[in-house]
Amino acid sequence: MTSIDINSDLGEGYGPWAMGDDAEMLAIVTSANIACGGHASDPETMFRTLEQARENGVTVGAHPGFNDILGFGRRVIPMTPAEIGRMCAAQIGALQGIASVVGVPVSYVKPHGALANLAARDRDVADAIVKVIQKIDPKLALLAISGTQEELAARELGAPVFSEIFADRGYLKSGQLVPRGQKGAMLHDAQEAAERLISYLDTGLMPVIDGDPIPLVADSICVHGDSAGAVSMAREIHQRLSAHGIEIASFMSKGSAK
Repeated sequence: MTSIDINSDLGEGYGPWAMGDDAEMLAIVTSANIACGGHASDPETMFRTLEQARENGVTVGAHPGFNDILGFGRRVIPMTPAEIGRMCAAQIGALQGIASVVGVPVSYVKPHGALANLAARDRDVADAIVKVIQKIDPKLALLAISGTQEELAARELGAPVFSEIFADRGYLKSGQLVPRGQKGAMLHDAQEAAERLISYLDTGLMPVIDGDPIPLVADSICVHGDSAGAVSMAREIHQRLSAHGIEIASFMSKGSAK
C-alpha cells in the first residue's frame, strides 16, 4: 500500500484574528506546519494550535517565514542568506519554546511562502536554512518542495529531508510553483485536485502548465489552510486517496527521511 502524509499551514492567525479553520483541518491532516511569529501567529496562537495538534495526534513542524505580517510572508524581504538563517532560527526556537510548554515535539521545519519559493531556486538561501536547522537539532527534518534547490541542499548536506507536493497549486516544468496571481497558480476544485493527486501517485508524474508532466518525489501533500474551501478540499483528498488504497499517515512515522 502506498503511504502519504497530508500537511497544512496552520496557526496563521494573530491576536483575536483567525485564519482558516484550524480545528477542522487538524481533524483531517496528519502533519501541521505551525506559523511561529514571522508572517503570522503569536505565543497564544501557537499555544492553541499546538494543543489542538496534540489532541488530534498530529505531527508538528515549524513554519518560519519573512517577518512580513501585512504581506502574509508572500513578499521577499531583502536579506543575506546568513540573515535569513538567523531569522529562521529565532522563529523555530519560538515554536520549540511554546511546544515544550504544551508537551509536544517539533519534528520538522517547512519554510513559508516567499521564503520557501526563494529557497526553492536560490541554493545559497537553501544551504543557509538547512545549516541552521542542523545546528539547532541534527534530527530536525526539512519539509522541502519536491524537485527544488531546497530539497537538493538538504540531501547533499546529509540532513533529514522529506519532500512535498501541493494539492492546490499549479506547477511549472522547473518543478517550482506557478507564482500566485498568474493563471493556473491555484486549484480550487477539490475533485480535480484529488484526481490529479491520484494520477500522480499512480505514475510519479505531475502535470505542469508549460510542458509535459515531470517526475517528482513526495512524502507529503500540502493543502493550504488559508485557502477558500480548504477543509472541504482536505476532506475530499483524504477520502478519495483512502478509497484508492492509499494510507494517510504522518511522513515522520516512516522512521527516517529518504
